[in-house]
Amino acid sequence: MLRSKIMKTYEINEAKGIDSLKLTERATPKPGPGEVLMRVRAASLNYRDLAIVKGYLGGMLKLPVVPVSDGAGEVAEVGPGVTEWKKGDRVAAIFTQGWLAGPPFAGMYSTSLGGGIDGMLAEYVTLKATGLVRIPDYLSFEEAATLPCAAVTSWQALVTEGHLKPGDSVLVMGTGGVSIFALQFAKMYGAKIIATSSSDAKLERLRKMGAAEVINYKTTPNWDARVLELTDGAGVDHVVEIGGAGTLPKSINAVKTGGVVSLIGILSGAGQIDPMPLLFKNARVQGILVGSREMFEAMNRAMTVNQIHPVIDKVFPFYQAAEAYRHLESGAHFGKVCIAI
Repeated sequence: MLRSKIMKTYEINEAKGIDSLKLTERATPKPGPGEVLMRVRAASLNYRDLAIVKGYLGGMLKLPVVPVSDGAGEVAEVGPGVTEWKKGDRVAAIFTQGWLAGPPFAGMYSTSLGGGIDGMLAEYVTLKATGLVRIPDYLSFEEAATLPCAAVTSWQALVTEGHLKPGDSVLVMGTGGVSIFALQFAKMYGAKIIATSSSDAKLERLRKMGAAEVINYKTTPNWDARVLELTDGAGVDHVVEIGGAGTLPKSINAVKTGGVVSLIGILSGAGQIDPMPLLFKNARVQGILVGSREMFEAMNRAMTVNQIHPVIDKVFPFYQAAEAYRHLESGAHFGKVCIAI
């Protein structure tokens, strides 16, 4: 593998929309002590990446920045003192480079890729040797690139913090990356899955993937009442909540007494929430923001045993990164949107 002295990369110099993505050239970095040079082969997009380029997360953004948190590739070179990795190893970067194990801690998100520090939408990146995980042999680079944010988020919500067990019931919302991974993990654990979408065609795909019940939230706007009907009035053990304040009251209504709502997304914006239903249900809402390297590695082991393949909607070439962002923005995708590098 020959390493060029000049590489192509995208930059965001001002976050004013998708057109703020600029393809440019930089000197190919060289790894320092304790670092690895990674040849990026694929990246995947999350809603966070769209929010960043549009300026919605300005307080968390350090400009200029190389965007995109999720990427997979191979080790091109190791810096002095690195013994864990060797040239040619297939790897993925962890979302938060500073969160290796244990509970979350203040300030760790300043090390999040594509926001606090440069991300993965480049031909080469340098990362700390501790900021990588080995990717399962059976996955392609595109499949592995979908894991760092969406998959680890779902894993933490349902497994690490949710303590998912066989026979539990799980509500997943929509057909984005987090929700599809949540469905796959719930099925892997033997849970009963209820899925929502505004598209009957997508609902049929969700049913084929293992959803026991499906609800079209456009034709059934009181979908929380329907969840209660489907569970004989009890509600579900787990809600994977990706809407935010706009859907959270219904998620709380749909959760079982003693159940858990994992708050992951803010697609419907912010707002006021009445805490009383949570109190009377003895239920909890837990905020989930990706996870640690330790969680990522545990998830990879489980995926390998069960041979779970991520669902990829479409792969765009590197020079069409803006088109990939627009496809994500359209909401037409089912699963993950990837960029081949």
